[in-house]
Amino acid sequence: MDTVPLKPEISFDEFAKVDLRVATITEAEPHPDADKLLRLQLDDGSGEPRQICAGVRAYYDPAELVGKQIIIVANLAPRKLRGEESRGMLLAASDAPKDADAERSVVLLTPMAPTATGSIVS
Repeated sequence: MDTVPLKPEISFDEFAKVDLRVATITEAEPHPDADKLLRLQLDDGSGEPRQICAGVRAYYDPAELVGKQIIIVANLAPRKLRGEESRGMLLAASDAPKDADAERSVVLLTPMAPTATGSIVS
């Protein structure tokens, strides 16, 4: 495996602005207009449903994700991905950059044990 370059250094104050939370996937399906995206419905503990579109379709069967807990960036500004609103981002690890020509593996970050939905990750 080649070394993946580090991103530029940020201050602690910049990092402290990121709100990482535990969320539970309640529904998962292929995005209707994107080959690489899954459309995930999440319980993030807020009492309001949250939708995230994530580029993990090649790595996960949607049916196997339902009920799984993941780590999300809860305070990322919403954006449209192929016509669907995505309100946050899930965290995943990969052994190669997205734009690399090499085959890559992608692993969703999850708590090691069941954790209360909405728990703060620090």
